[in-house]
Amino acid sequence: MEQIIQQLINGVSLGSIYALIALGYTMVYGILSLINFAHGEIYMIGAFVGYALTTFLGLGFIPSLLISMLVCSILGMIIEKIAYKPMRNSTRIAILITAISVSLFLQYTMVYFVGPETRTFPQVLESQRLNLFNGNVILDTKNIYIFLITVILMITLQFVVKKTKVGKAMRAVSLDKDAAELMGINVNKIISYTFAMGSALAGAAGVLVGIYYNTINPLMGAGPGLKAFVAAVLGGIGLIPGAVFGGFFLGITETLVSAFGGSVYKDAVAFAILIVILLVKPTGLLGKNLKEKV
Repeated sequence: MEQIIQQLINGVSLGSIYALIALGYTMVYGILSLINFAHGEIYMIGAFVGYALTTFLGLGFIPSLLISMLVCSILGMIIEKIAYKPMRNSTRIAILITAISVSLFLQYTMVYFVGPETRTFPQVLESQRLNLFNGNVILDTKNIYIFLITVILMITLQFVVKKTKVGKAMRAVSLDKDAAELMGINVNKIISYTFAMGSALAGAAGVLVGIYYNTINPLMGAGPGLKAFVAAVLGGIGLIPGAVFGGFFLGITETLVSAFGGSVYKDAVAFAILIVILLVKPTGLLGKNLKEKV
């Protein structure tokens, strides 16, 4: 029982990171029906920005987190303007190839400038271990910080989407882009805001994963980026609650599989679950079947 509780704690921390990345996927898809496969690399760049700020400038955790989110949000808007905006009226396969190309470009640009070496992320948060259940369960305070920061960012995002004019405009563009434009909404600006917010969350996830694992490298974005996409699809792509649910579900599943001797197969199990769910419910666990007018 104690082992299950321990893995649930670890799974919630890992799921928090997946959820933050998955939110970026689901926001962009909800607006443009576009899978931004460069999103994992934005998460990687966020980790390196946090590493540079804490190592070379000596900044604390909160300033490094906020600046990393700002840098990644600007990067997300630049990618959208340069790579995706000219492709909006292209075929889906052309847009998909563009997204993969941007992903590889960012990966190897970082390898060129910083080298392929793995770096140790500084200890910017005090880590204390709390012994629970007579020492059989260990709760690291880093896990608490990661979970709390994730919850705060998710609540902030939900507030922006549901309670602000920008959020209302985002929902309008998601529902019908042409009608929103006719009502005076600047669609290009809303799309840029969407990329900025999603990329900021990915940047935050990059800093948090550096704190959690203590190591970063230029190729770290590919695996978590793909798994976060899986998480978004599991919950229901295009739905913010679906991305959150899928992130935590995938994180907990991975840690439980690893705990019971299947660490080699944890990725296979995650994708197997995805296949089963898509066969049973193609719209994801929280998705709804929508009828299209022809």
